[in-house]
Amino acid sequence: MGKSGVIKGKNNKHYAVDPCYEPCPIERGMRLIGGKWTGSILWHLQDEPVRFNELARQLAGASKKMLTQRLKELEEKKLISRKVISTKPIAVTYELTDLGITALSLLDKLKNWVIEHDM
Repeated sequence: MGKSGVIKGKNNKHYAVDPCYEPCPIERGMRLIGGKWTGSILWHLQDEPVRFNELARQLAGASKKMLTQRLKELEEKKLISRKVISTKPIAVTYELTDLGITALSLLDKLKNWVIEHDM
């Protein structure tokens, strides 16, 4: 993968090196896991399937509407799966898919980077 940057050409004009004309892999990755609460949801699902209300308690700052929206997005992206465990009353669990599990190493590195730099 090439490095992006700017070079100075003739007449002191600046030119982009390897510009992004379409979303680059970094941007596409951020679109997948960079949404508000998205990383936290994935992180809380790493050990076992979690029921909706339990996840809502773990993410106390997220509204149930926001949580529902993010869960649907993650399911559409095939990062998590939803399983109905009871219909009356409705009860569902969410768990990471194999693809979702691969995101955990990225989230772990991000967590460690934030802690290391006291951010």
